[in-house]
Amino acid sequence: MDSISVNKFRDNLKYFVEQVTSEHFPLKVTRRNGEDFVVISAEDWAREQETLYILQNNALIKQIATSSATHSKKSGYTPTAEELNEITGI
Repeated sequence: MDSISVNKFRDNLKYFVEQVTSEHFPLKVTRRNGEDFVVISAEDWAREQETLYILQNNALIKQIATSSATHSKKSGYTPTAEELNEITGI
C-alpha cells in the first residue's frame, strides 16, 4: 500500500481519488499530529466487508470446505441435463 502525506493528498485530491477507484489500490494518508487513515474505493470496501463476513461465519466456512473437498474428489452433486439447461438458460 502506498503512503503519502495529508498535505500531498489534499493538494492532489482528484488525482488520488481517481487512482484509488480505477486501480483498486488503497492509499494510506499520514498526518503529523493525528491518526493516519486509508482511502479505499466503495467497491473495494464492500468486497472487504463481504470477505470479513464470510471469514467470521464458521458454518459458511465449513460449507465451503466441504464443497471444495467434494469438488476435488468429483463426488459432489451432479445436476441433470435438464437442471444444467435451466441454469445456463439454454
